[in-house]
Amino acid sequence: MELKDIVAINGKPGLYQIKAQSKGGIIVESLIDSKKFPVTATHNISALNEIAIYTYEEEIPLRIIFKTIGEKENGKEAISPKENGKTLTSYFREVLPNFDEERVYTSNIKKVLQWYNLLASKNFDFTSIKEEEETEEA
Repeated sequence: MELKDIVAINGKPGLYQIKAQSKGGIIVESLIDSKKFPVTATHNISALNEIAIYTYEEEIPLRIIFKTIGEKENGKEAISPKENGKTLTSYFREVLPNFDEERVYTSNIKKVLQWYNLLASKNFDFTSIKEEEETEEA
């Protein structure tokens, strides 16, 4: 399982792994219950590889944040996203000290931790995440 194959689908809980291409879109499998279903162009999907978090200087890719949390937690699950806002914010500040507190909401931090914990529960290898985006040569 690679991060580039993991997507979030707007309006649906959890994360999904892309399994195949279909005529009208893609086939995904839920990381929560392993159910497979087709996703069409009408669904709003976000690849985790394409998501970034605002800092005061730049946007940091989600993969880098996952890698940092993975190093901090030794690949184990992080704190619960159900903690109170203050606890979540102080934890996130340890992971990403200069995140933009005006543009990164508690709900964003909850989602990042939910996703991280879901991947950790599936034994995702956070050490395999590359710092730089790899470009494919044609």
